Order: sequence, then C-alpha cells, then structure tokens
Amino acid sequence: MPGAAGEALRLTLRVGGRAGGRAGVLVAAVLGGMLSALPAGASAQPTPLVAEGRRLGPGWRVAGLPRQKVPLTRYGVAEVDGREAVRLDASASYGNLVFDLPGQLAPARLRWSWRLDRPNAAVDLARKEGDDAAAKVCLSFDLPLERVPFMERQVLRMARSRAGEALPAATLCWVWGHAEAREAALANPYSRRVRVIVLRNQEDAAGRWFDEDRDVAADWQRTFGDESAEVPPLAAAIVAADADNTGATSVAHVAGLRFGP
Repeated sequence: MPGAAGEALRLTLRVGGRAGGRAGVLVAAVLGGMLSALPAGASAQPTPLVAEGRRLGPGWRVAGLPRQKVPLTRYGVAEVDGREAVRLDASASYGNLVFDLPGQLAPARLRWSWRLDRPNAAVDLARKEGDDAAAKVCLSFDLPLERVPFMERQVLRMARSRAGEALPAATLCWVWGHAEAREAALANPYSRRVRVIVLRNQEDAAGRWFDEDRDVAADWQRTFGDESAEVPPLAAAIVAADADNTGATSVAHVAGLRFGP
C-alpha cells in the first residue's frame, strides 16, 4: 500500500480467525496529498461527507480488508428530510468510509447527525458473533507503541509487518448499538485496540434524526485513558456500517460530520 498509514478499524489480527474475515487488518487508501498546509496547532477538517452533484466528498474512500470475501458495505448519497446524507447500506458486508488525517491534532469536539432506518436486531457488541453496527463514527489515533500493553503491542507489530503499514494503535468509535446501554464503553471483542461508546440503541426511534456532539478528550479518557493521558495525533476519521458477523442487513444515514473547537 502506498503512502502513510490509513484507517485500521480492526487494527490487529484475530488469531485463528476465519480466512478473509476478521483475521485480517484493515488498511485504508491514503488521501495522497489532499491535505493543505495548516498553521501550527491547527487541526485538519475532513471535507464534507457529501459534495456538490450528490457524490461523496473528495478524499473519502471505501476501504475493506485485504483478501476480503464478503461484499463491501455500500455507501451512497441521499437526501433525507431535507438533509444531504451518506446512506450506509450493510448486507452481510464489511467496509468503511475513510478520510485520512495523518499526524493532525485531534479536534476538541466531534459533531454529526444520524438516523437508523433499518436496525440490525442481531447486534451484540460484546460478542464476536454480534460485532456489527448499523452506524458508527470513529477516529483512529497514532498512539505511541510504547503506550500499548506488551502482549497487544506484539500482536500489533505482527499486524503491521503483515500489512506493510504503521497501523494506528488506537481507534475510538461512537456506535449505534442494540441492547447495550447508552454511554456504555466497551472494548471490541476482536481487539482492545478498538474501543466503542454506545450512543444510541434499540430504544431510539428508527426514522428520526439525532444530533451528536462529543468531547473527544473526555471520551478518550474514558476508553484509552489508562494508556495515555494525552490524546494522540489523528490517523483518520471513519464512518462505517457492517453486518458480516451477523449476516443481517441494516440501513442508516449520517450527515454533517465535522470537527468543532
């Protein structure tokens, strides 16, 4: 893969996992020079999810696993209740919408709007068999390797060697779950290098927009604060949906993703 390390939502290997599935590492396509020079201390802003002409914003790419056998999750553009949004259409599929931000400062706040149109009732974020989501928004971070616990560090090194990329050591996702409690913080069942905060669940009405505004540093402390008191530089911003573990289907929409001061 050319360029800097991209998105790694699954970051590390699931040892003994099924071929072509979670036993890989996700390596994103790199933005490749589209980030303009920024003043010292500034944080880059992803381009809008939706560009003129009803297409994905420049720099946003769909990335799957190496040798992936299941279909890619489909990402399109739609207008829903007057909002231009990205449609996340998962059907026994996997894939992530990625915007690379290598080395950029993490934002103070992360804001977006989303709605669930077809839930996946088989989601169970604590179990590998249920590790899917109809919608999630993530940030990947370039956490220094020495901050990673020893055993996980060795697995990450192996994953980086196989991928040929300096994969990010930490990814934080804000997820639309199912039965999990709102604000529950969980480690991904495949890898602790990915941790999630459940913002919405089955009690939140389908077909209704919800606006989110997250304090990135506070959420980092809740999930990765045991490894680093400071928020590391970014690697990528991610919007995603998957249904490869449950074999189910889901539909959701995400709009207005942006960084805030």
